[in-house]
Amino acid sequence: MVDRANRPSALSAPGASDPEAQVDIVGSGSSSKVIATLPSGESVEVLLFGATVTSWKSNGGKTENLWLSEKAVLDGSKAVRGGVPVVFPVFGPPPKEGHATSALPQHGFARTSRWEFLGKSTSEGTADSNSIKLDFGLYTKGLSEEARKAWPLDFGLVYSVTLSKDSLQTVVNVRNEGETSFEFQFLLHTYLKIQDISKIAINGLGAVEYVDKVLDATTHKQSDSSITVTGEVDRVYKSIPQDTTSVVEDGKPRFDVVRDNLQDTVLWNPWIEKAKAMADFSPDDAYKQMVCVEVGAVQGWQKLEKGEVFEGGQTIKSLL
Repeated sequence: MVDRANRPSALSAPGASDPEAQVDIVGSGSSSKVIATLPSGESVEVLLFGATVTSWKSNGGKTENLWLSEKAVLDGSKAVRGGVPVVFPVFGPPPKEGHATSALPQHGFARTSRWEFLGKSTSEGTADSNSIKLDFGLYTKGLSEEARKAWPLDFGLVYSVTLSKDSLQTVVNVRNEGETSFEFQFLLHTYLKIQDISKIAINGLGAVEYVDKVLDATTHKQSDSSITVTGEVDRVYKSIPQDTTSVVEDGKPRFDVVRDNLQDTVLWNPWIEKAKAMADFSPDDAYKQMVCVEVGAVQGWQKLEKGEVFEGGQTIKSLL
C-alpha cells in the first residue's frame, strides 16, 4: 500500500449530547439513493447507481448547489446528466487500441455501475455535529459482465462523500487488488448550479496550459487570470500549480473548488447547439444555469502496482 502526504482532512466525531445527522436510504434497486441531512438543514443525496451525487443543499437546506437536468435519467438505465458523476477508469473516449481501457465506453464504467453503500462514519477528533461522511464501494465483483470483460482487472474503489455546513468533500480511493499493474484516469464531473452564465467568472487558472477540445484538441496557454464563458467551452487545464479554482457570480464569490492530490481541471459548458442536441439535457437553455468545473487526473495515466493505492478528490465550498 502506498501512503501519501496531505490526505483529505479527517472529520470530527460528534459528542454524546450533540444532535446527529440523519441518514436515510430511499427507493429500491437502481433507483436507490442515500440522503444525509445535518441538524442545521444542509443535505446531500447520492444515487447508488454511479454513486452520483444528485443534490447538495447548503444554507440550512435553502440553496441547491448542483445542477441536475430536468430530464436526467435516475432509474439506472444510463449515466446521470448533472450532479457529480464519477469518471473511471478512462476520461473521454478511450484510446482506439492497444490500451487496457480501449474496449470501454466514453468515461468508463464507474458512473454506470451500481455501488454498495458502506455506511456512515465519523473520524477521530474533537466533537462536531455539523458533518457526516458517507462511504460507497465498487469492486471487480460488482461490475456488469460486459464491463468485466472489457476491463478484466482486479480493483477496489471507495468513494467518500462528506457533508459539512458550507462544503461538500468527495474523495476517491483506488486500490489495485490484482497481481498485475494497471493504468487509469479519474475525474469528478461536477455540474455547479449558477444563476446566469453571462455573469460568471472562473479564477485560478491563469498562466496554465490547456487542451481546447472545441479547437481540435490544440494546446493553448490561459492568458487572462479571469475566464468568462461566452460560447461552447471544453477545456482540460493541466498541471495546475494552485489548489483552488473559484467561481465568481456577478462580482461575488460563489464557489471555491479545492483539488486534493489532483493536477487537472476540466471546464465545460455545452452552450446552445450542443445543449439542444442532448436528449437528456433539459431545458434547452439550461446551459445558462450551469457550469462544469471538474477536477481530475486525466492528462496521461496513473499507474498502480499490485497492492498500491491512489487517493484524490475535491472540497467544494459554497460561499453564499
